Amino acid sequence: MGTPPEHYGNPFGEQRALAAGQSVVELADRAVLTITGPDRLTWLDSLTTQALTGLGAGDSAETLLLNPNGRIEHAMRVVDDSETLWLLIDGSAREALAKWLDRMRFTLRVEIADRSDDFVTIGSFGDLGLPVAVSHEIPLVWNDSWAAVARGGHQYSRAEQHPGATWNYRESLVAVDSDLSDFAASGSLAFEALRIAAWRPWFSTEVDDRSIPHELDWMRSAVHLSKGCYRGQETVAKVHNLGHPPRRLVLLHLDGSEGALPEAGAEVSLGEKVVGTVTATARHFELGPIALAMIKRGVDAAETLAVASDVGAIAAAQEVIVPTDAGAEANVPRLPRLGAVKR
Repeated sequence: MGTPPEHYGNPFGEQRALAAGQSVVELADRAVLTITGPDRLTWLDSLTTQALTGLGAGDSAETLLLNPNGRIEHAMRVVDDSETLWLLIDGSAREALAKWLDRMRFTLRVEIADRSDDFVTIGSFGDLGLPVAVSHEIPLVWNDSWAAVARGGHQYSRAEQHPGATWNYRESLVAVDSDLSDFAASGSLAFEALRIAAWRPWFSTEVDDRSIPHELDWMRSAVHLSKGCYRGQETVAKVHNLGHPPRRLVLLHLDGSEGALPEAGAEVSLGEKVVGTVTATARHFELGPIALAMIKRGVDAAETLAVASDVGAIAAAQEVIVPTDAGAEANVPRLPRLGAVKR
């Protein structure tokens, strides 16, 4: 693993080529774990947010590992080949996730292996004819389901046309010694700009130690609301049915007049009050400077915010991803408190 090139000299051109399915992006910062054994699907299903028991050979899914309080600890992009479950993950989670999974095997018939050194992960939009690795006659390709609400999932966004509706992203595993010289390359900044514009959350950027799936609209692709029990399920159900997520992901359209782009981690303010943090920024070839930010749920969606930068505060208009009233889907009326005075 390493750090993927940010660009090859033409960031906007690389974005256009990547979006059009004319180039690929090498994701050198990704890792690959495998789970083998007859219990692999039922076992991971019991631990994580997605329904995996019905996964067929070649099928893709996305699932989250939560802590007992429902906060996100890991995100996994999974492909099954009928004998092995392949986990495509962010490289920063490689060691911690492998160790945790190994500890949770108990007497079940599963084995964990780290295959990161054997493969390179290549991102693309559509099938470009890459020399994809094959396992048990199944190409090792993960197809992102972000374009629509996955079975058992839920979308909080009320956008008439979700910007992820045309998202046909995939990640392919290729052997480390594969010759990719015939494929045009885009840098990681190209993928990041397209991802931000599609409102697509990512573990290594949007998740902190407080994140729950609802805040990111990640229940759209990674949470099955009617599957069996798993760690953190109580919080998922309670917030979805009765409560509201404390924060919400928002797309910010940044004032580009100063030519500055804030960094991830920059404070987002409303007046004198800090209301959130930028998680990722990009210069998009059509939208201009944009950012994803996590802000407090109660911030009025019509307010113009300010983002801290090296050149001072940058004005930022909100585009709502998760509405301020997201959650409470069960519509259970609030009961008056005992002893409350009626007026």
